[in-house]
Amino acid sequence: MADDQAARSVPVVVALPAEIDVTNCDQVHDQLVAAFEPGVGIVIADLTSTVFCDSSGVHAIMRAYERAAARDLQLWLAVSQDGSVRRVLQLTGVGRIMPVYPSLQEAMSAA
Repeated sequence: MADDQAARSVPVVVALPAEIDVTNCDQVHDQLVAAFEPGVGIVIADLTSTVFCDSSGVHAIMRAYERAAARDLQLWLAVSQDGSVRRVLQLTGVGRIMPVYPSLQEAMSAA
């Protein structure tokens, strides 16, 4: 039982591409969902190197969030403070639904 708790406390990090749009949003969704393995408690979507994310990308992340919630998992985002991706997530209200951290290190520390 202690091993299971230790496994759940280590988040899984999924590095997302530099650009997320209609051409790769389904792959981004599948990449996130693939991390939802038994024993995983937190998945961190690392968008710190992502410089562009359109509405289809936001939708893909939200669909993955809903799948995570259905499996009793948490999906967190690591998004640089500066740049358009943070702004898009603020405008769409994603930050009110799931935790958004300014760096991967801060997300890992919070876990």
